[in-house]
Amino acid sequence: MGQIFSDLGGELVTLVISVLSALPYIAIYVAVIMLAYFIFHLVKRRLTPVHDYTSLKTVTFGDESAVVSNKVASVVSIVLIFVIWGSFTGSEWLPRFLHAPGPFVGEASFTYTVETEDGTRDDATVSVLVHPKGQKPEAPVVAPGDGLAKNDSLVVQSYRSTLLRWDANDEVTRKEGAKVVAVDGEPISRDNAVETKIGRVALTDKGTLNFAPATGMQMESIWLPAPESVWRRLISVSRDGYQNVTLSEHLSYSLFRVIVGFALGAMVGIPLGYAMGLSDWARGWFDPIVEFMRPVPPLALIPLVIIWAGIGEQGKIILLFLAALWIMAIGARSGVSGVNISKVHAAYSLGANKRQILRHVIIPNSLPEIFTAARVAMGVCWGTVVAAELVAAEKGVGKMIVAASKFQDTDIVLMGIILIGVIGFGIDMMMRWAEKYLVPWKGKG
Repeated sequence: MGQIFSDLGGELVTLVISVLSALPYIAIYVAVIMLAYFIFHLVKRRLTPVHDYTSLKTVTFGDESAVVSNKVASVVSIVLIFVIWGSFTGSEWLPRFLHAPGPFVGEASFTYTVETEDGTRDDATVSVLVHPKGQKPEAPVVAPGDGLAKNDSLVVQSYRSTLLRWDANDEVTRKEGAKVVAVDGEPISRDNAVETKIGRVALTDKGTLNFAPATGMQMESIWLPAPESVWRRLISVSRDGYQNVTLSEHLSYSLFRVIVGFALGAMVGIPLGYAMGLSDWARGWFDPIVEFMRPVPPLALIPLVIIWAGIGEQGKIILLFLAALWIMAIGARSGVSGVNISKVHAAYSLGANKRQILRHVIIPNSLPEIFTAARVAMGVCWGTVVAAELVAAEKGVGKMIVAASKFQDTDIVLMGIILIGVIGFGIDMMMRWAEKYLVPWKGKG
């Protein structure tokens, strides 16, 4: 038990350090948001200096002037995300002054100090050539120089590292007791690497030198490709497909699974939620089941789904159905429970029966909660479709992402993620429009 707490404590410390290292970037992002907010309102105040009742209100919830999305803020937010993305990937679409410091590329050198067993020391220079990916230049030609330690040369690709057997051409070798004790005048040991202007030099357990060129703040394309790389890959996959399947097929299969799974979940979940909200017996019967299944992630059900329904389309749709079912049931139950009791009393006083109250009071007033639950459920279904398509799928965006990740095609992985987000956002906007059209009384008391 003590070992478990020790391991968890170590992981927690690592997580805290990672969060702290990200704080400067988060602070910059927040500062840009605040600056954009200040500039927008300053310009708006200068252009439209209105001081009527509506402009001076501070509480805008629950009436026709409820808070809505600011289109300018949305555009600035999206542009800022792409600028940050391009800045930390060295995008060609951005001017160079917006690029974050990139990796070191070019020729440079560092000096190491060799000490023999009798205490004699000598210096040698290592000429380093760091080249971008895709190039294979020759190593720099250097004169060996005089003394015990001879000059060396290295060729290394940016974001990579290489070993230097410094004693391969020296008069005194490691077998004879020679060792490197300093780099550029700074002491070096197995536990203490030296950070030079061009990179990091470390001493290995066997006494050789390991050189890793400075990476700067930009990310390598295998970790995060530039926006133009993702765009070019989108064009090529749209034209030629991926793994003998067109992009439209991948998207249509995923969209079909999500829509069918969500629709089945809504068809069962909404009546179940209404029953739980209207009947104490139904609530007592189903509430433990719903509350038990609600926190269970759909991914945990994959083994059971495979056993129950096999690896065909049925298994994937069942998984998405279960992802949407509990959310829709809770949304419908919450909508029924949240109906203002005064409206029910008013309907009874006007002579309405239970069927009329359900039709004209319960259902209309519960629709806002149901639409909110539907938007959440659709998002969960899109998040689950990748896992659902892991179950021996041959087509689908999730299948494409998983297959690309095995070959480290990060641009295709990112392209698939963006497509899922764009399609999910489009579906959410359609549901918002439907809610605005079908539930115009939302937020108006």
